[in-house]
Amino acid sequence: MFATSALRSSYPAYKSPYGPKYQYQPHFAGLTAKQAYRLLPTTAAFGGVALFAVIFYASGIPRVKNDILQHIPYFGQKYFVSHIPASDNPF
Repeated sequence: MFATSALRSSYPAYKSPYGPKYQYQPHFAGLTAKQAYRLLPTTAAFGGVALFAVIFYASGIPRVKNDILQHIPYFGQKYFVSHIPASDNPF
């Protein structure tokens, strides 16, 4: 029997000049640089909305308010400090 790989290697495959010109595209997990660049603004927008929602829902928790929100520059001390007497505060 003949080795078919030896016969195939001597004849190059025909490549039509009218066919598609395939080139290697570097990627990370199937995502090319162009796709990542186009996906970045959408991902950032969804992340910003998610961060706002988490902060909004957790702003009523005293530990989050004291440890995180009051340390935000420029408006943390103004908006997140409550001046309720300890006798009226349920927490």
